[in-house]
Amino acid sequence: MLQDQILNKNVPIPLYFQLKELIMEEIKKGNYKSGELIPTENEIGEMFEISRTTVRQAIRELENEGWLYRVKSKGTFVSKPKINQSFIQALGSFNEQIIKSGSIPRTELLDFKCITPPEQVVATLKLQPREKVVFIHRKRYADNDPIVMVKTYLPYNMCSFVMQHDLASESLYPILATNEDTKIYKIKRLVEATDAKAYDMKNLNISRGKAIQQFISVGYNIFDKPIEYSIARYRGDRNTFEVVIGANNSYSKSIKK
Repeated sequence: MLQDQILNKNVPIPLYFQLKELIMEEIKKGNYKSGELIPTENEIGEMFEISRTTVRQAIRELENEGWLYRVKSKGTFVSKPKINQSFIQALGSFNEQIIKSGSIPRTELLDFKCITPPEQVVATLKLQPREKVVFIHRKRYADNDPIVMVKTYLPYNMCSFVMQHDLASESLYPILATNEDTKIYKIKRLVEATDAKAYDMKNLNISRGKAIQQFISVGYNIFDKPIEYSIARYRGDRNTFEVVIGANNSYSKSIKK
């Protein structure tokens, strides 16, 4: 446990950073489990004979990175483990990624209809004026915790058949793959970090200003025609995304969405 560890005060590594690494290691080992209260700042300071300011800096960084969270008047607790996903570098399946992480996936279908799309979607999918799209709005869960909101737009004239399927239980890409003209062969993804907004607070059970990882994805068919435009907003405190780079970009995976 933490009280059995030692900080080395004779090396140039900052004490707060050493403490941060020790706490993180104890969490990884399972000595402090998800939802468990860790020692107070005063208790940790006394354990290692360091200032409360040093302890607070270590705790703050662990909070920012999603390892810990505070509850007012109750203390600091261990967060649920982040879900590591590699879909950023491949045609990724949400369900497969979540299962691989050891959690149980679930999808809630919030909206599924034919609409007139926003201008950005019209431009990206190279649609004609007033051309309709299939709009899919989903909330996706891991172990009953909402972790991502996804809005997807598909050209209606090519993808209307998708509306005959249940996207609460079926994956989108296998459905699109039943038609060679709509099968996704390539995806371009734009990744950015942003703060949680009212939309995220309402749907993802997070507070305003918390980190959101936003992915804007455009999927193309074999003829390099854009078929899919999706905006996914992931909870920063519950997700990490893995990128593996090899010589000549030879590392790849092929999995369904």
